[in-house]
Amino acid sequence: MKLRLALALLGVVLASVSAVSAFQKPFRVYRSMEAYDDIPLPPDYREPSEFVFARLMYPQHPYSRFSRRRFGSGDWREGGTSWTQDYPRADRHFALVMRRLSRVETRSVEQPVNLEDGDDVFNYPWMAAGEMGDWYLNEEMAAKLRDYLLRGGFLMLDDFWGPEEYGRFEESMRRVFPDRPVVDIEDPDPVFHVIYDLDQRYQVMGEWSLGGRQNYRTAGTVAHWMGIFDDHHRLMVVIDFNSDVGDSWEWADEPRYPERYSALGIRIGVNDVVYAMTH
Repeated sequence: MKLRLALALLGVVLASVSAVSAFQKPFRVYRSMEAYDDIPLPPDYREPSEFVFARLMYPQHPYSRFSRRRFGSGDWREGGTSWTQDYPRADRHFALVMRRLSRVETRSVEQPVNLEDGDDVFNYPWMAAGEMGDWYLNEEMAAKLRDYLLRGGFLMLDDFWGPEEYGRFEESMRRVFPDRPVVDIEDPDPVFHVIYDLDQRYQVMGEWSLGGRQNYRTAGTVAHWMGIFDDHHRLMVVIDFNSDVGDSWEWADEPRYPERYSALGIRIGVNDVVYAMTH
């Protein structure tokens, strides 16, 4: 009897995963700003799972750092623009981290998500995006993202530096939540303790900044760990300002990239995912 019940429950779980997968947009690889177009697909990339690294696609701000196109037509819907920074190397490294450091069943490949693709965004409880000084959401996209977050979604925003980039970030963020402030996340918040205790946080530098490169972008900056809460004090948006957590995943296997940055960045990411899946 117990065996039959267990098999029945397993069938329900597998059916649920299959049903969700059936409504998701097909997996597709886009052009990367960092020329990661030759990364081989893992052999199990088609296997469904309970968690997928979803990367938010977005249009370019007219005054973005990377306003000039790198590849192709410059159409953000086809990749090669700012939303593909770190992609897909960081995404797949982090998926591997989730498999090794948590019990969350994680797909081996990422899923780029376009807010214009109907209700597809609602298939993913957690999303990440980088180069937030470059994004530009119109009113329709902002409304879709607001709906996603208020329904229980979670968004991690990363890799933007200084007041100029923050101003461009804030322009779109105010469209998403004109009435909800961005605030510092206090040390006791569960997002810093759900798996790892992260009271001792420090600025996570990008690979591009090592050896004093692009000092104009990082000089005088201080790391801020900020967020936006819903009415029940659940974090909907986590904001890593003046840090590059995405690079800490992307370069985690590179000996010349300092281990201390990946050590913190990986723990921040794992906490964010587990928080999103449990709150």
